[in-house]
Amino acid sequence: MQQWIHAIWYENKPGKWLLAPLSLLFWLVSAIRRLLFRLGVKQTVILPVPVIVVGNITAGGSGKTPTVIHLIELLRREGYTPGVISRGYGADIKGVRAVLSGASASEVGDEPAMIVARTCVPMVVGSDRVAAAKALLNGCGVDVIICDDGLQHYRLGRDIELALIDGQRRLGNGWLLPAGPLRELPWRLQQVDFVLNNGGKPSAGEWAMTLEPGPLQSLMAGQAAPKPGQQVNAFAGIGNPQRFFDTLGGLGFILDKVQAFNDHQALTIADLAAFGDGLPLLMTEKDAIKCLGFAKDNWWYLPVTANFPIEFDRQLVAAVAKAAANKKGQRNGF
Repeated sequence: MQQWIHAIWYENKPGKWLLAPLSLLFWLVSAIRRLLFRLGVKQTVILPVPVIVVGNITAGGSGKTPTVIHLIELLRREGYTPGVISRGYGADIKGVRAVLSGASASEVGDEPAMIVARTCVPMVVGSDRVAAAKALLNGCGVDVIICDDGLQHYRLGRDIELALIDGQRRLGNGWLLPAGPLRELPWRLQQVDFVLNNGGKPSAGEWAMTLEPGPLQSLMAGQAAPKPGQQVNAFAGIGNPQRFFDTLGGLGFILDKVQAFNDHQALTIADLAAFGDGLPLLMTEKDAIKCLGFAKDNWWYLPVTANFPIEFDRQLVAAVAKAAANKKGQRNGF
């Protein structure tokens, strides 16, 4: 199903016309919802600390998680105590839940589990981002909140918006869901503070973002790490699996078997049965979080680090400082 949908979205297959009535309905519902917030019928909750929303206007991955990790590390270097909130996709969460060190993907979602494993940041997940933010403020002593996704979660007031674009696929066929990948039309990019272009040539007003691969990491201590030029298998359950396979090829690995899974899809050992030929199996860091309970000693993940221009970091920190100054003296009141 995902392959068929992506062919419509990114190869402009004619199936979009079958889905066009649903896209029209999606536009109508979204437009009414935005209007209700603008008129004050639906209330936006303003928090007493700066809120940064990291999102996109397309469905699927575009590099939000590495960006969140970059922001955590950047803000810490500047003396802030950031916390993170997220929906927790892939987990059945009632209310809100703190993401503790060692939490599994099934408990809190794959991306939250990965973010906390990498950074140990205070983090709360739940479908109600406002409730998650309040829990973070009440118990964790944070002074900046980063919202992982949630650009369209208008109930959460925000001070800074970052929108990511897949630099290779950009906005696909330019249609709204489900006939296209768009959650909102391109005009929305004119309203955000920063547009980040992941892996492509930035257009005017966009900031370049690159993902730098790190050394392979073992899921389970055992064999020596495979080297470039060696034959390997690989799989990915992310928004754009081909990007991961291309990265491995660019690093010099020879890909034998590859398999793409749906983003956030839960994995079992049976799902990976096709890779039982003894070759090293490479995966993303997000997928590794889902495989820790049944990993083998020749399984490896490839961590990546998001890189941005120094000027982007400077402007982001300045925007946070300005937002913090504007909120000075406010009380939590929760």
